Amino acid sequence: MRPCELTLTAAARAIGDRELSPVELVDSVLERVAEVDSGFGAYVLVTADRARAAAVRAESEIAAGRLRGPLHGIPYALKDLLDVAGLPTTASSRVRAGHRADADSAVAAGLAAAGGALVGKTHTHEFAYGLITPQTVNAVDPGRVAGGSSGGSAVAVASGTAVFALGTDTGGSIRVPAALNGVVGLKPTHGLVSRDGVVPLSWSLDHVGPITRTVADAALVLPALTGREYAPSAEIACLRVGVPRDFYFEHVDPEVESAVRAAIARLESLGARLVDVDIPMARYIQATQWGLMMSEASAYHERTLRTVPDLYTEDVRALLLAGEALSAGDYLRAQRARTLMRQEWLRLLDTVDVVAAPSSALTAVPIGQKDVTWPDGTTETVPNAYARLSPPANITGLPSLSVPVGHDSDGLPIGMQLIGHPYAEGVLLGAGLAYEQL
Repeated sequence: MRPCELTLTAAARAIGDRELSPVELVDSVLERVAEVDSGFGAYVLVTADRARAAAVRAESEIAAGRLRGPLHGIPYALKDLLDVAGLPTTASSRVRAGHRADADSAVAAGLAAAGGALVGKTHTHEFAYGLITPQTVNAVDPGRVAGGSSGGSAVAVASGTAVFALGTDTGGSIRVPAALNGVVGLKPTHGLVSRDGVVPLSWSLDHVGPITRTVADAALVLPALTGREYAPSAEIACLRVGVPRDFYFEHVDPEVESAVRAAIARLESLGARLVDVDIPMARYIQATQWGLMMSEASAYHERTLRTVPDLYTEDVRALLLAGEALSAGDYLRAQRARTLMRQEWLRLLDTVDVVAAPSSALTAVPIGQKDVTWPDGTTETVPNAYARLSPPANITGLPSLSVPVGHDSDGLPIGMQLIGHPYAEGVLLGAGLAYEQL
């Protein structure tokens, strides 16, 4: 096995035991970038010299007995919405051509303090306003979409061109590409991870979180982002797992539903107790998400949408213009619905510890496919199908973890998301770890 194929957990252990040099690990990852990224398109910028310098520094510190922790010397990638001092933050848009960050974002500073080695900045759907990431292709099947908007980060981790990466999630942008590429994605509780120095899409819905190869890896990254320690236990006897009777299993690919229900059954085999639940205010979820996101996104882009509209891609420009048509009343009604929805979800979580559901309604579609037709004859756009199951956790701010739970008949990954109590990331990670170990 090449070093670039190691999980974060295995790489950190090998570095701590002096069986692997950070320089060897970074060189292996950079070699992998050179081999495959021209095909995958995960990176908008590769910072090879910076990564090698960090690896040399880490090797020297570790040799002197100053191991900073599990991220010391580990190569990682950042979605190109996250500022790193002196580097461009393009948001994968011509609108930000020539931009360079004056200071590190809070999360970049945290990872630097932990001793990580930044390999580069990864592509996002322009300004994170989409679920495809057209610059990037799927790590399992390059003829299919990567998912988005953190598609570059998910593909970097899945393809071995980063050991872990950070993404952002406003309506599924960590969880969807993680599911489509067969990796783990964590959207933490809203506000737990600082968004300082992060280009916003929708400030009340945006989250920053890790994309990793395993749940155990995610548990190692999260402390560097939050300043809190997590010690998830894979012992889940008597964990109450909510199984939705509605919403999450409606208009879902049959193979996705089968894989997720099988994963839920495996949690039950470990001692978890399944509880049927109804999803609160399901009919209002989509309208609430769009009422919040479109209003806030258009407000942020108001000036540049006036001065340089042609620099936006057509799909993002259309969404921003549509958002300007929403009234203040529309936005306030969405905020009121959010408050009610959060209250009802908290009541639901009085009865269960986690809710288990598909991360995405379908697996990665072929590049260029616009629509999906469900067995009942209903037709839906692909972006809407990808976005539909994620918003409850964004609207309510609840943490959600996507874990791989199998493949469809084409060999494409399927993900299950676990949604939990506010600040109960340890419970989600523990449940995910139990499934992962099984």
